[in-house]
Formats: sequence, C-alpha cells, structure tokens
Amino acid sequence: MTEALAPSSLLLPMFSSAAMRAVVGDGARVQRMLDFVAALARAEAAVGVIPHEAVDPITTAAKAERYELAALAAAAPAAGNVFVPLLAALTAEVAKTSADAAGFVHWGAGAQDAIDTALVLEVRAGLDVLIADLDRAVAGYVALAGRYRRVATVARTALQHAAPMPFGLKLAGYAGALGRARERLKRLRREALIMQFGGAAGTLAALGERGFDVYERLAALLDLPLPDAPWHSHRDRLAEVAAALAILAGTCGKIARDVALLMQTEVAEAFEPAPAGDEAAKPHARRPIAATTALACSSMAAPLAATIMSAEAHEHERAAGAWQAEWATFPALLLAVSGALAGVAEIGEKLEVDNDRMRANFDATLGLIMTEPVSLALAGKLGKPIADRVMEEAIQKALNEKRHLRDILGEDERVTLLMNLGEIARLFEPLSYQGVAQAFIERLVASAQSRVRRR
Repeated sequence: MTEALAPSSLLLPMFSSAAMRAVVGDGARVQRMLDFVAALARAEAAVGVIPHEAVDPITTAAKAERYELAALAAAAPAAGNVFVPLLAALTAEVAKTSADAAGFVHWGAGAQDAIDTALVLEVRAGLDVLIADLDRAVAGYVALAGRYRRVATVARTALQHAAPMPFGLKLAGYAGALGRARERLKRLRREALIMQFGGAAGTLAALGERGFDVYERLAALLDLPLPDAPWHSHRDRLAEVAAALAILAGTCGKIARDVALLMQTEVAEAFEPAPAGDEAAKPHARRPIAATTALACSSMAAPLAATIMSAEAHEHERAAGAWQAEWATFPALLLAVSGALAGVAEIGEKLEVDNDRMRANFDATLGLIMTEPVSLALAGKLGKPIADRVMEEAIQKALNEKRHLRDILGEDERVTLLMNLGEIARLFEPLSYQGVAQAFIERLVASAQSRVRRR
C-alpha cells in the first residue's frame, strides 16, 4: 500500500479526490525530499561550498523510483523519521558512481530541513489541486445563481418556513463562500508556504560565511519564498493553512447538508446529479451520495486541523512529538478536504432543481409565509393596531378552515374596502417581497469571481 495514510484501498477513493491522492502518495513525498537534497547540492556548488563535480551524481541518484518504499518504511521507526534511511540509501546510491560526491550529500543540512520543505511542497501541490476544484465549484454555483435568481423558494430558519427568497440567493451564497475560501488558499500559498533550511539548530553554522548565499539560492531553486530565518520550531504558518483547510471543509459541509435536506422526499426541491449509469433514476429514489460523502469528509477535517494546531507547541529548537504528529495529519487533512470539495463541485456543476415543487412547498402553509409583507401592507392602510387584529383573525381562520390566507382576506370587508382582489393577490406573489436580494446576488457573484463589486 503506497497511498498516504490509507486505512483501506477500498475506502480511500470514496473520501478523497484522485488528484489529491497523487499529491500525497508515498512516492511523491519521497521525491520531494530528494528534490530538496538535489536543489541543495546545486545551491551549494553554485557558491563554492561543495565541488561542482558532486552535483550530477547526487541529482542523478535523487529519483524516487530507485528506492524501495517498503524498506524505507521498515527502517523509519528505529531512525525516528523516514528521511534518515532515505539519506543513507541515497548516499549509497551516489557512492556507486562517485565516492567523493557521496561525501557531500545533504551537506550542512538537517533532516528537518528536508522533511519540512517536502511538506511545504506537498501542501503547495495540494492547494493547487483544491484551487482548481474551487474554480470549478465557483463557476458552477455562479451559473446556477444566474439561472435561478428569479425562482422563489422558502427561506428556512430552524428548519421551518420563514420568508420567501430567490433560490439564486442561496446559490450565490455558496459561490461567495467558496470564492472566499479560494482567495484564502491563494494568499496562504503565497505567504505561508516557505522554505525551511536551518541546519542542526537553525543557524546554518556548518556552512560558515556562505550560509546565507546557499539560503537564497536554495529558495530560488525550489521556487519557495525566502523566510526571514529558519522556522523549524515555529509552526504558525502551517497552523493557519490547516485552519483555512478546515474552514473550506466546513463550507463544503454546509452546502452538502443543505442539498441533502433539499433532496428529502418531503422537500424534493433540488437534487445532486444521478450516479453514473443511473441517469434514469427518479428524483424521489435518489440518495444524496455526493452530499453524504462531502459531509463525512467535512466532519473529519476539523479534528485533523485541531491536531495541527495543538502541535504548535514545539520544545525549543526541535520538538519531541509535536512535529512528528504533523507528518501523518497533513496528508489526511488534504485528502479529507479534497473529498468534501470534490462532492460539492460535482453538485455545483449538475444540480437539478424542481421549480414546481418549490412553488408547491411555498404554498404548503396556505399563504402564511407571506404574513409579514401582507401585515405591512395592511398597516399602511389601516394602521398597525387594526391591521394586527385583522391578520390575527384571518390567520386563525385560515388554520381552522385549512384555506389560503389570501382567500380569507379577500372575504374581509375591512380589507376589500381598501384593496381589490388583484392587489391582495399580488401581496402573495413570492418575489414581491425580496427586498434587495437581487443586489446581494450580484455582489456575491462579483465577489466569488474576484470582480469589483458595484454599490
């Protein structure tokens, strides 16, 4: 088994994206540590710390396929980390072609430099996968928001009917939240994922006066920002990334839970796409598979992020336990978040909406959902005390007789003397009472698309 932290090769595809599994695979992790060693050799040779002749043998040997992953895993417990046996194997491989070059492998650096920088490269690749899926998800929900901005639905508070709203506003809200997550990850990709290189104690003393020269060249070769100083025992940037990942997973969980609730037989207003090969399935027979998986992944992410945060307390210049906890947790967090986002992105691209069912559900309370706008309109004509009394009586009669509130008011002379039946009916049109919802949709869409918002 070569997948990172896979409890089962049968289960992992359910809870992660294929692209993220490739990012956090064991072979990819080993290659990133080897990439650090190869880049270090180039940087050190460029400033005269090691001979130029040592570079080719080291970089040639720095290929993950040359090493047996199972052997590295078996040796890691005794060594305390996987890099120590990897370094030994790499040195032996270099020695096959140049004994002299073997003496300069990983010169002046520490195991934590390779492990931490490989982790940063892994997280960066993981964020790239998530940002690509966020692009897809945002585009999907933006398109849905435009399509359904004039379709009325029920706004639900505490799972009860509250007031009318455009369904496009709910969808635009999803796009806005996902857009914020994307911007958060982009910012952290630039600012938080930086090179770690400090040697044994964070001073680069083994490199003497050439330490900073190597420091700058290595960061350039790895295409990573140059930190002010080694950060091996200061994990705040990684904790911020973990928090952002958990927030993204929470956003996905909110969307997925809404969709699962909308798919209930009793609601049946919107549906995730039918599973492949099951396009003919009737809506009432569909199960919320993508939404359920996204919810499961979302629930995993927060505890994993909490582990990263609790591991911030590193002792002095190298931790005994906290650092090691990150190795297993970050890949698991990336996998879980990828699974949550993959499901939500799929829903955003293919959500199916039943407009007629939305209208039927809207009418389920016999017009009582429009109590607020009708009360306001009557108060403007009758005064609030009388309007309140008229509405209280009409609502009670509608409930007792199971008749629409519109019809009850249409029989009340106190109302019909001031409004004709057409005016009363218009008060019960769902989108006659949406406030500035359309402006909010436009603002959310603009924000999700990283455009300047109007008014």
